[in-house]
Amino acid sequence: FWNTKNLYIEGDNLDVLKVLRENYLGKVKMIYIDPPYNTGKDSFTYDDDFSISEEEMENRSGCYDSLGLLNFRLNAEANGRFHTDWLNMMYCRIKIARDFLREDGTIFISIDDNEVHNLRKICDEIFGANNFLGCAGRISKKANNQGDFWAPNFDYLLTYAKNKALCPAFFGGINYSSYNLIEEAGPRKGERYQLVRLYMTSLDPMRGCTNQRYYIECPDGSFIIPPGEIFPSEVKDGSSVIPQSGKDKVWRWSYQSYLAKKDQIVVKKGRSSNVVGVNGEPTLWNAFTKTYLNDVIEKLTASPNSFIEDHINQKATHELNQLDIPFSFAKPSSLLKYLEEVCRLETGDIVMDFFSGSGTLGDATMQYNRDLSQKVKFICVQIPEKCDTDSDEYKAGFENICEIGKERIRRAGKKIKEEAGLQGQDLDIGFRVLKLDSSNMEDVFYTPEELDAGQIEGLIDNVKSDRTPLDLLFQVMPELDIELSAKVEEKEVNGKKVFFVDDTYLIATFDTEVNESTVTEIAKMRPQYFVMRDSSAANDNVLDNFEQIFKHYSPDTIRKIL
Repeated sequence: FWNTKNLYIEGDNLDVLKVLRENYLGKVKMIYIDPPYNTGKDSFTYDDDFSISEEEMENRSGCYDSLGLLNFRLNAEANGRFHTDWLNMMYCRIKIARDFLREDGTIFISIDDNEVHNLRKICDEIFGANNFLGCAGRISKKANNQGDFWAPNFDYLLTYAKNKALCPAFFGGINYSSYNLIEEAGPRKGERYQLVRLYMTSLDPMRGCTNQRYYIECPDGSFIIPPGEIFPSEVKDGSSVIPQSGKDKVWRWSYQSYLAKKDQIVVKKGRSSNVVGVNGEPTLWNAFTKTYLNDVIEKLTASPNSFIEDHINQKATHELNQLDIPFSFAKPSSLLKYLEEVCRLETGDIVMDFFSGSGTLGDATMQYNRDLSQKVKFICVQIPEKCDTDSDEYKAGFENICEIGKERIRRAGKKIKEEAGLQGQDLDIGFRVLKLDSSNMEDVFYTPEELDAGQIEGLIDNVKSDRTPLDLLFQVMPELDIELSAKVEEKEVNGKKVFFVDDTYLIATFDTEVNESTVTEIAKMRPQYFVMRDSSAANDNVLDNFEQIFKHYSPDTIRKIL
């Protein structure tokens, strides 16, 4: 909890987005959401109230002509009733989500035929049609017997940039799983690579390959060379000969490149080999070159196809079954990991999903960090929608969707770290769980003018009686533009519990009986911000001397009393 950079926030996503907006403004690199598809079977758990009377709706939508007669040529069902609730729910959330994106950020929205046309219109309005990056199709299932006409087996991925001119080109085309080795020493220690044979039979030796037929020394002192009829006259490492015919096969590298880059060559034994020893005798040795993932990423210019075929929903079912997590209609983590690869996410980048469901984004991001040696941070937001008492989820002990999402991320994180082995020691599989609530402060703190003298006189503390020091800390962090994932440490100063956020950027104490000595010790640390409760002071003298102590030791510290 104290050191993780990941967040899982429970609450209505619109309210959560409003709370997070100021201190995550322009900081999120990628947003992915998988909202309700509005199939007519969705039960809306979001309590936005955009209701109007039937008469008002008919007047607004033009159901009556200029004489006040019902206009039967209009389809009243399609003219606002079915789509309006869903669009109102989505519009405000996407609008505020835009504020979270960095200038080079991207949002991906999964949707199907029911609302893709309407969603495109509101996104064009919010992001600007010029920032539309495309609408990819994704195969969602291989076979489907549903539907009276077409049997639907794909959905859409609407994609918009905050600013298309600043958004990097998408990246695609690498099989990351093949880079399954880790450099153990040298300047490239920790980098992922794969081994590629130095000899390939397809190379034509008669097409200018005059310096590509030479001996390579093996660890046991023997030598190898591609098959052929002519061999170098001197048996030593790097000794070469010019091919005389198409039968004299060659390595991919010239002997000059081989000698200059021997640190990228691996010679090892296998069960078989397609090269030979001195004068053509059989051998089990072969030569390979190290191909580093970072080099391939740097040089690759291919864009991903706009029709996505390798991330069907059945994969999500399998991975959730492996984690023993019951949940229907999840997206596979491979899809979200693929989108993170497409966006070239790097250490320090933030990804967000405010319809997080089973927690797929958290799972995908931990996999991404493991496979690409990055430290990307995730923010998952989910309303704690109760599970139906007849559902598999409820029978498995999960009362609401948030409990499912959190447990899925826990189990996935443990599995991912185990699979990573020694390379996963620094992998952040934690997540800080926060729950949206009402303010920690009594009404008098914000609106004292609305209370009469008798009500104010009876109040002892500005803070509600059931709130903890951590509640107060996580209220003031966003108010002071501090990310909720900032590192928090709890220490003792003169016997009092004190919170240190990002070292000494924010120091806060909500303990009782805080005296001048504690305040002085904190002031000497010269924090950017200092926060304490009004009721924390041991006596009135502490509050009287508070300002003077800070003016003397740390005049630039911004002080706040709750």
